[in-house]
Formats: sequence, structure tokens, C-alpha cells
Amino acid sequence: MSEASFAIRPFETEDNARLTDIWYAASRLSHPFLPEDLLLRQRLEISEKYLPQTETWVAVGDHGPLGFIGLMDQFIGGLFVAPESQGAGIGGMLLRHAFDLKGKLALEVYAANQRAVAFYRRHGFCGVRRRETDDNGLPHPLILMQKPCPTAKRSVPTGI
Repeated sequence: MSEASFAIRPFETEDNARLTDIWYAASRLSHPFLPEDLLLRQRLEISEKYLPQTETWVAVGDHGPLGFIGLMDQFIGGLFVAPESQGAGIGGMLLRHAFDLKGKLALEVYAANQRAVAFYRRHGFCGVRRRETDDNGLPHPLILMQKPCPTAKRSVPTGI
């Protein structure tokens, strides 16, 4: 699949079920360390709160949504691509779209999700801070990444 075979458009209410399914499938793949009951609770929040209330952009192919990025001003609340569509340039295209709109982006990513950390680095993000617990108080370190990277040289802890 080439970038020419999909487009980006704003979220529409009828996207909700498909995007929630994409979020859940991609989350289970990328975050196997998270408990299933937590993912099920978060799935409901994604559907009822985050998709309808954030600035959400959807990558759409011939057969419907393939992925999405949710923005809260310059913060990426989430970037998820359907597992069967990963590696086709969809995530990169969504990131470029968001950066073109905002000019500066930040996000948090689980340190254990090394594939995502590497993806964001390839797209010009750098780690600026690490915290040892996630929003649920679980011992899963998160890395705050941003683009563009800070220009001042500073000591960054190992693992960022």
C-alpha cells in the first residue's frame, strides 16, 4: 500500500466503532504488558471521550479507516494504525499531517514499546524526560518525546 492509496480527513461520528477497534487491536499488540481489564476500561474511554472530544484525524483507504491520530493542541494523545496496515507509511503520514498543522508536537510513549520509540525517533522526535510510572500508577516507564528537539544541550537520562 502506498501513501497515494489513502487520504487523511477529520474524524466523523460514524468512524467511532472502527477507530475504537483499531485502538484496541493496536494496543494489545504494542502494549502486551498492560492488564486486559485496563485495556477494556480504556477502550470505553477512547470511544466515549477521546475520539469525539479531541482533534482526531483519520487515515482512510478504499475500505474505510486504517488509522488515526488524536491531538490535544500540540500534544499527541494517541497514534494508532490497524495492525494489518502497519508498515505502509500511514503512521508517518499522520505524523507529518499533525506537524504541518501544529509546527511542534509532544507525546508520551511507553519505554517498553521499543518499536514505537524507534518510529518516533525516525520521524525527528527526541526524548526529553522519563517518568517511571504511567497514568494508572503502574510501573511502566513513559518517555516524553517532542519535535522539534530542544536546541540546548542537556543531560538526558539513559533510556530516553
